[in-house]
Amino acid sequence: MKIAILPALVTILGLSLASLSANGEQGQTSDVAPKAAAAEPARIIAAGGVVTEIVYALGRSDVLVGVDTTSTYPDTALKEKPNVGYVRALSSEGLLSLKPTTLVAVESAGPRDVLKTVEEAGIKIVTVPEVATPAGISTKVREISELLGETEKGTALAADIEKRFVAIDTLRAQIKKPRRALFILSFMNGRAMVGGRNTSADGILKLAGLENVASVLDGWKPISDEALFEAAPDVIVAMARGQQETTVESILAVPAFAATPAAKSKSILIFDGGYLLSFGPRTPMAARDLILAAYPELAKPDKRSDLQ
Repeated sequence: MKIAILPALVTILGLSLASLSANGEQGQTSDVAPKAAAAEPARIIAAGGVVTEIVYALGRSDVLVGVDTTSTYPDTALKEKPNVGYVRALSSEGLLSLKPTTLVAVESAGPRDVLKTVEEAGIKIVTVPEVATPAGISTKVREISELLGETEKGTALAADIEKRFVAIDTLRAQIKKPRRALFILSFMNGRAMVGGRNTSADGILKLAGLENVASVLDGWKPISDEALFEAAPDVIVAMARGQQETTVESILAVPAFAATPAAKSKSILIFDGGYLLSFGPRTPMAARDLILAAYPELAKPDKRSDLQ
């Protein structure tokens, strides 16, 4: 009897162990959380030259799948990345064709209905404030660096920019009497579009220790010959690259400008627009260059300066 029972016991024990093993595996599966799916790689479109500049400065150009036409710095950006068009005239088809996960855009980017369409397609939109002050630059850098997961690099970059602005304050303190300046964005139908208050032009003129004679205007506005005569700027600042090429000769060809104190003293300064107006990492150097051009009598910073 004992011998006959033994195989049966073995069979029962085998079934029990198999059952326990199966139950154990089921329990393990239910007790341990499933592995998280791998995060989708960031695919970012930068709409705004300053956004592109900051992303490159943080060493993360690898996440960019598209940039807009104002992304002129670094000059490799538009050569390496697809061009999505002008920042204020974007198309939903062009943006969506690049399959981005995020669109990082300056406040003036648009049109708004295009951004709405992109957002409704499931694309995250991050808006970067356009504040033409040193503090505004630091905010942009920190917000973009956090988005990229590069907080430490962002903190270091912001600190370096702030240090350079301290050097700008020292340089500007040498100015004894502020000169009156006018910033020309472009010419339209023979009239100059100039930068009034609440513009990046007003911001850079202030950083350079210049008094904006168009501050009576709000935003970018055309200026009449009569208003230009009354403004009588000592310095004229214009963009080298805009809706059309602006040169000293083209400005002097306009009789109202030829009669200004700036024209008579040959104080007409032509700068790259993105360099002066982007309000990004290069702005302290842009302010330095504008100060030294508008006030050539000032002592230039030495090679050990934070402005070199």
